[in-house]
Amino acid sequence: MIWIYQIITVLYFITFVLGISYDPYKILGVFRTATIPEIKRAYKQLAKEWHPDKNDDPSAPDKFMEITQAYELLTDPDRKKKYDKYGRVNDEPRPRADFEKKHYETFDEVLGAFRFKFNDRDITIFHKLTVSSRAYENVLIPKSFRKPYLVLFYSDWCFACLQVEPVWRRIMEELDPIGVGLATIHAENEKPLARRVGVSSLPYLMLLSDGRLSSYRESLYSVQKIVEFVRYRMPYRLVPVITDDGLDSFLNGWNDNKVRALVFQRTESLRLRYLTTAFYHRERVAFGFVPPGIKTEGIRSKYQVSSEQDALLVFNENTERPVASVSMSDIPVPTMHDVIKSNNYLLLPRLSSQTLLDDLCPSGLPWSRRKLCVVLVCGETSSHEPHRQSLRRFALESRYSKERVRFMYVYQERQPHFISALTSGKDSPTEPLLHVAILCRRDVSHVKYEWIAGDETWQSYNSTKHHLELAIDRVLHTSQALPNEAVIGELIDEQTQGIVARVITKILHAIDYLQENVSKEHVLPVLSVIGTVAFICIAAYSMSYLMKLEEKRVKESYGSSGFGGKNINGYQPQLKIHEMRAETYNGLVRLLRPGCRTILLIVDNQSIAKLLPSFHKYVWPYRKNKTLMFATLNLDKRGRSWYTEILSQSLLEPRELTINPKNCVGTVLSLNGLRKYFCMYHAKHPEGASKKANARMKRIMNRQSGSSASFIGFEDTTSESDLSDIEQGHRQENGKTDEVIYVEHLLDGLPNWLDRLFEGMTHRYFLNYWPDFGSK
Repeated sequence: MIWIYQIITVLYFITFVLGISYDPYKILGVFRTATIPEIKRAYKQLAKEWHPDKNDDPSAPDKFMEITQAYELLTDPDRKKKYDKYGRVNDEPRPRADFEKKHYETFDEVLGAFRFKFNDRDITIFHKLTVSSRAYENVLIPKSFRKPYLVLFYSDWCFACLQVEPVWRRIMEELDPIGVGLATIHAENEKPLARRVGVSSLPYLMLLSDGRLSSYRESLYSVQKIVEFVRYRMPYRLVPVITDDGLDSFLNGWNDNKVRALVFQRTESLRLRYLTTAFYHRERVAFGFVPPGIKTEGIRSKYQVSSEQDALLVFNENTERPVASVSMSDIPVPTMHDVIKSNNYLLLPRLSSQTLLDDLCPSGLPWSRRKLCVVLVCGETSSHEPHRQSLRRFALESRYSKERVRFMYVYQERQPHFISALTSGKDSPTEPLLHVAILCRRDVSHVKYEWIAGDETWQSYNSTKHHLELAIDRVLHTSQALPNEAVIGELIDEQTQGIVARVITKILHAIDYLQENVSKEHVLPVLSVIGTVAFICIAAYSMSYLMKLEEKRVKESYGSSGFGGKNINGYQPQLKIHEMRAETYNGLVRLLRPGCRTILLIVDNQSIAKLLPSFHKYVWPYRKNKTLMFATLNLDKRGRSWYTEILSQSLLEPRELTINPKNCVGTVLSLNGLRKYFCMYHAKHPEGASKKANARMKRIMNRQSGSSASFIGFEDTTSESDLSDIEQGHRQENGKTDEVIYVEHLLDGLPNWLDRLFEGMTHRYFLNYWPDFGSK
């Protein structure tokens, strides 16, 4: 095909060199000063005259294409501007109609073979079958539920479409007579539709069946492959294979309200013409395929079907012999349609949809041609089968024409609204079950009817026949009208799929769509996305699970025990707070790793119950800090001498100290074991007080003697050594007592102090050594 494009390029180049001009204004017959509306009017007039569907001139397609190209050029402002300025555009076509005769002769001599192969392919065959997007939506889709359609997307300047043209002609000859519709859609004119259905290249072939499109994925267009494509896309098990063992179950399955049809064929594979016929009549007829072979010899022998010819047998409730049959070496599709349409209802069909009611009991007929419908009301139970069988026998032996009288039955459980409308008139039975009604439809929603008594009707078959004939004759042969009239709604379609069936159908359609549209190059990205999502979900679940395990472990470790295995007033800490004793002293102070510290709370037996919850609350945010340890020191046990020793070392001048435990309660120390220093918090300490009280506390400290530090338990006098500052308050110089700080408020300033501690803004008291943790 490369040489074809090269020759066309040479043709255009020679045309330009020879000076053959292309004038779109001359083609449309307008002046250069013509406006857009004038150009449009000229185009419409010429298009009507030269359209290939309206003009039989052989040059009409080329002329129409030439007019279209000129119109597109002049209505595009950019291209029109280039043409007016330079006299041509890059994509300007060179129509053959402007060639002089001598040029044609020269090209015929040089490129005769090319013209022979190219000119016998006419794209107008696609134009003749072209439908618009509106026709596709409103005509093709509704028809596709009874007839499959092959839809080809094409465009005018598509050389691959020209290559497909001979195949398309053969497809028309082969598939159109056997019931496969054909249509084409111009992809350039119907871009939204082409984009919606996923047209990726031209030509693009699709099959429209049951309102759904299926793409033809083969790269090679051939009649055989397209026929197999249509066959493969037909509904699953549309025509099941019937053998001797399954014959009776198939023919006796007419409880689904469908006529049975058997297709006999000389070959193993069912022909496409039988598939399309079964697809067309599937609502009313159930088809079965009888292939040649040993397993089907009994069926052929029973119905005397020759193995040298194809045959079609149609059955209703009588399975012994068919109601219609046709046998030929090649059965025409119209013949099959005629045979089936004449026998597409059972002897006693069931009113199962509005369509069936409209077919059996048409409305709007004049009174002289009125059609009576004899309806038996019964239940969906086997006990009512004898009554249905009696009416079925009467319908078989009836002397009335099917054009005037039709017999049918209805299930009371499935059509309750229809039965309720017929029982609203006078003389209607209170319980319509096993009663017979004679109907005559006036229009779509109004019916005239009369009830026939039910008890005496079913005493015997002769009684049933007598009552029915009297009632039917009276209505048909007299001018007496039916006494009752009712308004009926639309019948419930009993063939409609349930919710579960619809969901399964949707899933199967989705799987089918994925199989068609997900190719090899799409598999890896899809798997990558699925794998990424799965990995994220698994990782999130794993992290959540590990967090739950950690929380469970923490609760089991610390949730049930306090300090020393005892709970303090029912309080259960959530982080581990050690008690400083001789056995824990080295681990909390002397053996601390570099950068690690111990936050120590000073308590006694009376204050621990009140101070420990507050301490736990304020240090809780630091529980995940691996460089911190938390502990308590009870001065009433063994900690007073150790505390006194570190306070003595922190003084500028070493001296003997007397400790008042009441004033030391609530003190918090930050111990750095490696560098031998500590930081101190106390409610009366300037660093520990709130910002509002800092100035006041500094003034108090300045007024006190340099050796007095009662806020941490230092006492120089013994007159009031046994009294707590918390209990008696600080006495100022003017004789007034400072405000009292209660035990539960001693740690109120601890959060601010901890912030300054970790910012390095607290004062450090350095020691020469860490004293031993001795006895009290």
